[in-house]
Amino acid sequence: MLKINAFSSGHGKSTALAQKTKEMIARRQRLLGPAYELFYQDPLHLVKGDGVWLYDADGKRYLDAYNNVPSVGHCHPLVVEALYRQASMLNTHTRYLHENILNLAEKLLSTMPTNIGHVMFTCTGSEANDLALRVANEYTGGTGVIVTAYSYHGMTMATAALSASMRQNMPINTHARVIPAPMHCKDNSSQVGRIFADNIRKSIGDMRLHGIKPSALLVDTFFTSDGGFYDPAGFLQEATDVIHDAGGLLIADEVQPGYGRSGEFMWGFQRHGVKPDIVTLGKPMGDGHPLAAVAADSQILQQFGANTSYFNTFGGNPVSAAVGLAVLEVIEKENLIENARCSGLAIFQGMEALAKQFMAFGDVRGAGLSIGVDIVGEDNLPDPEYALHLVNRLRSKGVLIGVIGPHANILKIRPPLVFKPEHAQLLLDALEQELRNGR
Repeated sequence: MLKINAFSSGHGKSTALAQKTKEMIARRQRLLGPAYELFYQDPLHLVKGDGVWLYDADGKRYLDAYNNVPSVGHCHPLVVEALYRQASMLNTHTRYLHENILNLAEKLLSTMPTNIGHVMFTCTGSEANDLALRVANEYTGGTGVIVTAYSYHGMTMATAALSASMRQNMPINTHARVIPAPMHCKDNSSQVGRIFADNIRKSIGDMRLHGIKPSALLVDTFFTSDGGFYDPAGFLQEATDVIHDAGGLLIADEVQPGYGRSGEFMWGFQRHGVKPDIVTLGKPMGDGHPLAAVAADSQILQQFGANTSYFNTFGGNPVSAAVGLAVLEVIEKENLIENARCSGLAIFQGMEALAKQFMAFGDVRGAGLSIGVDIVGEDNLPDPEYALHLVNRLRSKGVLIGVIGPHANILKIRPPLVFKPEHAQLLLDALEQELRNGR
């Protein structure tokens, strides 16, 4: 049986699959087992990437408007060269001295608030969030963590139990509390912030009733998996004050919002004007190479380091560090934060124009190269079936996007940072053509 996920049609395996693809799917199932999923009704067999483009085994080209992992573009020459150069000389681990890891740590910390003074390296965002939770629990003496209603923070035992979007497969940690994500409201930042903070207060009160000491508020600062909240920026300050007053920490999960995706700042939390206690990094950090990190307040890590030690065999190795440095260099040299602003604005404005023409488009939200579009029916209620239809039809036209949200009805557009306005137009043209075809 082909295991499908929210990117698929929901109706099962396509009958149009080529024989070779069917054989590869069967082989994958036999070798990898039943837990793995595939994107799209007709799964892709990709063999090459270049910038914003992906190529399948038949040579067909796809515009990648979904993947933030290759943050500076698939197979960026400078990143590939840095990886090759270091891999041809040495690759060990962080128990030996090496300048690469120090240079990467120094470069990362220069982008952070002054209270963030140390970096620890991991291989994945899941590991980074797992480590951040260990640090928070050690510092606060608490175990209670607050997350949002459809959040995703990782695949380890600890992080999966704090990823509310996975609750159908993984029970939520009994010491965790799940609160509604903020509602999109362009005109009233104070009200959004007050409601969000009040929900945190209620959760803290409930924790105390059950003898649970608060440890952290863990949030993706774009609330990406919840469906994408972007405006108004600035509402997180009251929430930060509430968790601090309760003795807990703010952990900013920057795996999806970070690395300039907002088109305004390097980090998503900077849009809100807050200073987190711990910042977790992942996916875009290595442009496809497994690299992630935890950056934390110096005082917090002093206590953690006094009571325990940390080591990761592959986290922060010389090759990974060389790749991480190259990614930061490309973002700076190619002015990719500004590019994210310009290209993101082109997508956002184009989507708003489509929303005026087609009833299927509900709310359009965006910050830089992270855009969410609600797909709704005539009753203005979520229409996941049509959203998935659009995703699969665009895939057939050579454009890759995804869906998110609790109803799987929100188009998720999150391309590499090298996505240009002309690429945005290709995306918009393909989507308009499919919308004109109707349901």
